[in-house]
Amino acid sequence: MIFEVLQIITEDLNDYLGENAVALSNIATADGEGSSPGNSPDISLSLINLQEEFTLKNTPNNYTNGTSVSYKNPKVYLNLYVLFSVDKSTYTESLKSLTKVIEFFQGKRVFTHNNTNYDGIDGLGDLKSFKFITQLYTPSFEELNYIWGTLGGKQYPSSLYKVTLLEIERDMITREGTVVSGIQKDPFIKN
Repeated sequence: MIFEVLQIITEDLNDYLGENAVALSNIATADGEGSSPGNSPDISLSLINLQEEFTLKNTPNNYTNGTSVSYKNPKVYLNLYVLFSVDKSTYTESLKSLTKVIEFFQGKRVFTHNNTNYDGIDGLGDLKSFKFITQLYTPSFEELNYIWGTLGGKQYPSSLYKVTLLEIERDMITREGTVVSGIQKDPFIKN
């Protein structure tokens, strides 16, 4: 589901920009400013961190169907931190493109299967429904220094977004049983 969500964002943003400027790529491997065309995208979308949403960790893990009960492990809910880094030929063009990225997310924060055209996107498999929310995340200067230090030290104009509540579930039943329909009192036990 991580790849699918990032690919949906990439394709939607490319539709908004009217060009294939955004690519799902690791900014740490970018060639640098003024690189030759085709070696690296103008706008890189990189996953830099993921975090489990602990508030939803205690969801029920049993499902009743008539008189049978199936037990599954609870779904994993994730928040993704994605970095949009812009590497145009000039710094001013990079800033203009970064503004367009921010404008896109200002206009569309919630992505669902109803408001997103994802039919022609390769690699999405049998994705039928989804919902995720994006919000601008502003790291402190210290966090920003750590991020770019980890990514190789060269800082590009960028914005960081938090993509919330991805559901990941493996369709695997861990145990099955029957519903307890009542308690029968043992006639040999006296109160």
